[in-house]
Amino acid sequence: MTLLHLFDLDGTLMYGSAAPVEISRQLGLADEIAQLERAFVAQEIGPHEFALAAQKLWTDLTPAHVRAAFDEAPWISGIREVWQEIRERGDYCAVISLSPSFFVELLLEWGAHAAHGSVFPEVPFTRPVDMAGILTPEGKVTVADRLCAQFGLERSDCVAYGDSSTDVALFEAVPRSVAVNARPYLVEKATHVYEGRDLREAYQLAGVARTGVEAS
Repeated sequence: MTLLHLFDLDGTLMYGSAAPVEISRQLGLADEIAQLERAFVAQEIGPHEFALAAQKLWTDLTPAHVRAAFDEAPWISGIREVWQEIRERGDYCAVISLSPSFFVELLLEWGAHAAHGSVFPEVPFTRPVDMAGILTPEGKVTVADRLCAQFGLERSDCVAYGDSSTDVALFEAVPRSVAVNARPYLVEKATHVYEGRDLREAYQLAGVARTGVEAS
């Protein structure tokens, strides 16, 4: 059976951080983005308000900042090894994240078949963000359905990996899920629960890994 593995980015592939945090750190705006993140987690603002506020913060953002944020981010171990294993099995792997597309899409370099984020204008910004392109938690399910159609699969063929409230809708839509360093309310909805810093271990919990992908 061919499977589609769907990975969240912030807090899942990236340990204890998020793409907007790492981007803002490059610009010396750690305090400002932390305030926005707190408001988002508290549901005082939604994805669209967050995106507008973040773009205003990132007026001076350049491609070099984005690359540095990506290269210096606290990624968990084993991402490329897991995605190589998935490809060798004939399965598919994709990243679906509310973070900016210009950051999320860099994960294609590591072997993801697809990477979908909130669609921001190209960097440096010369036009405002289009709200129609900003992903929501429910939008993750829409993207997953689109990927299933692209790969000739069904929701029943999917495995989701996530950590927070933005992953609840996707966890509820697919039959198998792995909560990775997750908040309690997502743990309750997960098929499997992983705490740690190696994606190979989380992947093994899904029950499809070969022994060759084990963490050393």
